Amino acid sequence: MLEIGMKHRAETVVSAENTAAKAGSGNLMVFGTPYMVALMENAALSLMASTLPEGKGTVGTSIQITHSAPTPVGMKVWAEAEVTHISANGKMVDFQVRAYDEAGLIGEGTHQRAIIDNERFLAKANGKLAK
Repeated sequence: MLEIGMKHRAETVVSAENTAAKAGSGNLMVFGTPYMVALMENAALSLMASTLPEGKGTVGTSIQITHSAPTPVGMKVWAEAEVTHISANGKMVDFQVRAYDEAGLIGEGTHQRAIIDNERFLAKANGKLAK
């Protein structure tokens, strides 16, 4: 069961494949903001995944972050997500997210995820193709 205060960490090493230059969000070979956001979302997603019944999943609905320090290729980075609020119906979950490299904090903010029925969500998405 998901509870306020629960935390999870996701980590990776910065490589040519997760730089700003690779994402097209910049020209430099440093950890790209899109990849930091994905790492933050992955920490939250992974935390929630173990608490969901079969057929349920989560989708990100909001993220507000700052990326305050660069990280070079070769350095380890990690993101931590902490549950800060669960809606009354239990379907919306808010997180405090922070990202670090071996030198310290590189980004932080908030993230929200919604619990969804996987089949229903995909049917809605695929329904757009019929229009």
